[in-house]
Amino acid sequence: VSTTTNGERRGVRGFLALARERLLWTALVLGLLAGCGGPYVAPLLPPPHRDEIQAPYEATWRALIRALAKENVPLRTVAKDSGVIASDDFLTPIGVYADCGRLGDALLEGEALVTFTLFVQPNSSRSTELQINAKMRTQAHRKGSSGALKPQPVFQCASTGRWEANLVDSVRWLVRE
Repeated sequence: VSTTTNGERRGVRGFLALARERLLWTALVLGLLAGCGGPYVAPLLPPPHRDEIQAPYEATWRALIRALAKENVPLRTVAKDSGVIASDDFLTPIGVYADCGRLGDALLEGEALVTFTLFVQPNSSRSTELQINAKMRTQAHRKGSSGALKPQPVFQCASTGRWEANLVDSVRWLVRE
């Protein structure tokens, strides 16, 4: 049994009812405040980009390294024996290589941190398989085209496929040289 401020006696049931009522009001207020910004709509994540280069593994590997160097992509891992190349994080404007979704009706704009992992393996003596996995997230963003960029919260982004397609085109062009 508990006593209220004005001296009324309240049992355990009354105390639980009051606690439940306060919790309900708090949840309602927080729900209304969260709804003011509009819901975050995440982009659909595409599958890894897969392609085939009509050139032997050695020629494709050399062309791939040259194409990444021309694009000034910072590399973290280059393992020719296992056919893996991993980039370090690099910045790109949201919308170029990264689709970061939207808040309500407004697209997220700003900068995204992107990283790519490439898997290269011989398919035959005359062709090479290439798989490109992308991982992206917001670095600094804003809702729409006005306002200051904010680092928080961080949103996951999806690849637009442009970087992967451009890289494959560059590799195809370089293996012909």
